[in-house]
Amino acid sequence: MTFDNFNFDYDLLDALDAMGFKEPSPIQEQAIPLITDNKDLIACAQTGTGKTAAFLLPILNKISQQKDRKGVNTLIIAPTRELALQIDQQVEAFGYFLGISSIPVYGGGDGASFDQQKKAFTQGVDIVIATPGRLLSHIKLGYTKFDQVQHLVLDEADRMLDMGFFNDIMSVVKKLPEQRQTLLFSATMPGKIRELAKKLLTDPHQINIALSKPAEGVDQGAYLTYQEQKIPLLEKLLRGKEEQYPSIIIFSSTKRVVREITQTLKRKRFKAAEISSDLDQKQREETLLSFKAHRTQILVATDILARGIDIKEISLVINYDVPNDAEDYVHRVGRTARADQTGVALTLVSPKDMRNFKEIESLIGGEVKKLDLPEELGKGPDYNTKFSQRGRGGGGRHHGNRNRGGGGNNRRSNNRNNNNRNRNSNSKSAPKPR
Repeated sequence: MTFDNFNFDYDLLDALDAMGFKEPSPIQEQAIPLITDNKDLIACAQTGTGKTAAFLLPILNKISQQKDRKGVNTLIIAPTRELALQIDQQVEAFGYFLGISSIPVYGGGDGASFDQQKKAFTQGVDIVIATPGRLLSHIKLGYTKFDQVQHLVLDEADRMLDMGFFNDIMSVVKKLPEQRQTLLFSATMPGKIRELAKKLLTDPHQINIALSKPAEGVDQGAYLTYQEQKIPLLEKLLRGKEEQYPSIIIFSSTKRVVREITQTLKRKRFKAAEISSDLDQKQREETLLSFKAHRTQILVATDILARGIDIKEISLVINYDVPNDAEDYVHRVGRTARADQTGVALTLVSPKDMRNFKEIESLIGGEVKKLDLPEELGKGPDYNTKFSQRGRGGGGRHHGNRNRGGGGNNRRSNNRNNNNRNRNSNSKSAPKPR
């Protein structure tokens, strides 16, 4: 199948051709005909499968065929400003020859950006891509009109619910026409998503694409480490790898640790930058632009950005710590090997995180390779998931953690399993990009 099979407008096909799009991905192949036929849809697909194009292309095609367009035609709600900007950029690219207008609506900007958003609402725009909070701010001021909305898209719906946006979403939906097409895209399908779907969708079709599995092109590996070994290991993995890994993302679960890792890497002369909600919108955009332009090699980020960064050339993802939610592992790892590309994902697993990592292995349906630590770092812990190991030595904090970039509360226990069979049987050298 090619995109010609969808009977798209010639100008839209020209844009796809100019961007190098040749064959639709599985989510696009299944979703586009349903959206074209005005069906409500629940689509469950992991990051990197092309789901944004799956809903944008048929919507853009339908808008292009309408001669008399009035008001907002399509409302897309996304959890983060980064994702809203990413979707808007794709609207601009796909709709380059179509003359379709769009505006990203998000908080954190200056007064000029708010005025620009207000102007778009009052003067008319085809597609609004908005975060829930900022959208509600505009609605409460009384000048938004959504009586012409034909399409409502909820992107990363599970993440929005995790962030507490359920009530905001329902408040927005009350302002929309009941007769509309609603599309719900989510990487996971927990019960709360099904409840939301019951409230918003009518006889929806459902698509499931490779749920909770890292992309085939991701070469995964894990190092079993004590907390104080992490920064030396990180330096060993990164030193002199500019050509092998031109774009690297390091994930940590907290803003504090992100800051500490970044400061440590900068002291060691790495081209690193942090990105978290502590930065204002301008700083975040400048940081991402520098990373995309390869002026910054290493981006250190929190989980909130695991789904909001769309950079195809990321060659290495490092999980500095194991995410608490197994699904977050999939989204972190999904930053590399986008579409049909390949990449490497490495996770640093300390004793206290072993049980969580075992849950991740159960979720993805396979064991992640355990890799040998460099000899100079000494021996790491054994892989024991039956109880919560907490490192070596006595209790208390390791005195060097504050200077090692994200050591944190590294409590220790005398419980150690001396059986190395499990680890040795799975030890391999570090994976390389294919």
